[in-house]
Amino acid sequence: MGDNSGIGEWQFCVRAVTEPGETLAVIGECPQLGQWKLQGALDLQCGHEGNVWRGTARLPRGKSIAYRYLVCVLVPSDGERLMEMVRVVKRWETHPQPRVITQQDSERTQCREAVDEFGLVGNLQHVERGWLTAETVIQLKIFGDEPIKMWKRRLLNKQVLVKVTPVNLVAGSAPERLAKAGELSLDESMDTLELSGNNGERSSWPITELSVMDEDDCEFRPQEQFGRVYKAGDFFLYQIQVLFADNVAYLVDFYARSQGSADEDVPTHVGFSYILPSVMKASEGQAIVPITGLRHQPIGQLTVEYLKVAPMANDECNMKEVYSRYWSHTWCGLDVGHRGAGNSFKMQKIGMAEIRENTIASLTQAARHGADFVEFDVQLSRDLVPVIYHDFHVIISMKQKSTLPDNDLLTLPVKDLTLQQLHLLKVYHLEEGKDQLKPRFFDEDLEDHQPFPTLRSALEKLDEHVGFNIEIKWTMQLKDGTYELYHPFDLNLYLDIVLECVLKHGGHRKIIFSCFHPDICTMIRLKQNKYPVMFLTQGATSKYPKYNDPRCHDIHGAIYFTKAAGILGVNAHTEDLLRDPSLVQAVRDAGLVLFCWGDDNNDANTIRHLKALGLHGVIYDKIDQLACKEVKESIFLVEARGGERQKIAALGIQSLAQSAVESQGCGQESDEGPILNLAPTTSASGSC
Repeated sequence: MGDNSGIGEWQFCVRAVTEPGETLAVIGECPQLGQWKLQGALDLQCGHEGNVWRGTARLPRGKSIAYRYLVCVLVPSDGERLMEMVRVVKRWETHPQPRVITQQDSERTQCREAVDEFGLVGNLQHVERGWLTAETVIQLKIFGDEPIKMWKRRLLNKQVLVKVTPVNLVAGSAPERLAKAGELSLDESMDTLELSGNNGERSSWPITELSVMDEDDCEFRPQEQFGRVYKAGDFFLYQIQVLFADNVAYLVDFYARSQGSADEDVPTHVGFSYILPSVMKASEGQAIVPITGLRHQPIGQLTVEYLKVAPMANDECNMKEVYSRYWSHTWCGLDVGHRGAGNSFKMQKIGMAEIRENTIASLTQAARHGADFVEFDVQLSRDLVPVIYHDFHVIISMKQKSTLPDNDLLTLPVKDLTLQQLHLLKVYHLEEGKDQLKPRFFDEDLEDHQPFPTLRSALEKLDEHVGFNIEIKWTMQLKDGTYELYHPFDLNLYLDIVLECVLKHGGHRKIIFSCFHPDICTMIRLKQNKYPVMFLTQGATSKYPKYNDPRCHDIHGAIYFTKAAGILGVNAHTEDLLRDPSLVQAVRDAGLVLFCWGDDNNDANTIRHLKALGLHGVIYDKIDQLACKEVKESIFLVEARGGERQKIAALGIQSLAQSAVESQGCGQESDEGPILNLAPTTSASGSC
């Protein structure tokens, strides 16, 4: 630091390995470091050492300052659509506690000589990919039955390599590239024309990466010069980051070489496809485009599924706090209340919960009996309000009668009813409407027992020490090509509304998002940097219809996807784990958190067995009867109480009871208010 009384110079110095076009920056809690806002970060300069980055800031003296390092790409203004430089985070330090310039260090006058190691704080390595702030992510998925069809006989027994390159459509660059296609030699890669950097280096923007859903290549990496060989059964996932998705097309180059060729053998360029932005208007969908030969004749057909992930309009995230991959070693064998206190509408009445599922009353009941998390389902009403309900459809009646003929009942999707209609109409669960209408509950006059509580009300009413496992409901495509529900909502809008609600009202609550749809898991991870995401998978089972997406078919596929997406872990169907317990260790060895769900969990012995296997969380019904805790409290409440005890001990404050014994006094208060009884309390509970 310098010798100014209030302000001094502090030199940041960090060693980091970077790719061409990447730069280091530092962000922190003071105005000079952006106050945790990305655009205010301080850029560092790479010195003559090659991988050591330095920068100087004038910081307040005599106070501690928290900060983090990040690796980013700076996209300069183009003077037209992009009026100022944009900083895109590629990866950043994500330790639960950021680095700190201590008060003592900030008062030093000599120059700082220490060199930090990017991502390494106190012998702990924590680095994660960034989230979307201004850029959009486009994912292109190649999988399924013959997504690449070659019609030319000479190509049928060849290895086919695929490479994707984003193409800016401004100033007619696409037609120009098409015109140049006929001028290329067959072994020339088209993407070298416009998108390579200086000296033949790979351009730093846009960012294009590939993930292949297998054990070795599931994490995103840059493509090779001629792409990757596509084999039957492969799942290729291309991820491209762009700023203006409506201005970017995607050139898919195809190369061929003989079967059995070595990886270093140069393939022949045989054709290309263009995927235009006009075919990707929605957030998700499918595109079928021709493969054009170098003489402009059709030689095949490409089928891709796409996903467009836009940044949230109201970005509530900063770089101060991050829990997207954080999991304490003490959080193991957690009790998770399924739909609160349990499923109340099973086909078989045995084991049904006595309180209506997914209501405030049910969630509260589970919390009172020691649930560490309560799991519940969220979807949107017609007027875009996040409500808690499991099924996609309900039965409604305009009459207040307990029994009605079939033709007086109507089955409707929840998405077609406004919040007011859901609350005012007589609504029945689908199970109540089978055979003849037999309502199970008659307590809708009690507010907390009302079906369709809003997500906001749950966040506001339940004790914040109870964690939330929020399952996002979204239609899945089945193997036969049909969908569970045909959705009118735009997927980006749908998720933005849910995420904004949680980011605004979540407070300090431990919250996990989960979903069966891998694309939704991807989108939640990319749209925010605060809350973790878990991939729900039904695995190999005959109990439910099979999904079309191969990432949903087994736990190994779930592991590959989870690592590619950079999310917290897998929420597996217990049937898989009981059939093959080694899968538990496979998930843990991948560095992932593992929860499980399923009817098999509704047994005290099975719960104990799953916890002994090393499950981080077990989701089950009737937690009021099956939970084995002696003290019915969330682990987060217990840990919060322990943290308060440590603070009190550090301040030298004694508890009221202890003070009473020592001083024979009573009713004493500390400077911060009454000292509360911090001893554990026991609530009523069932035995295990």
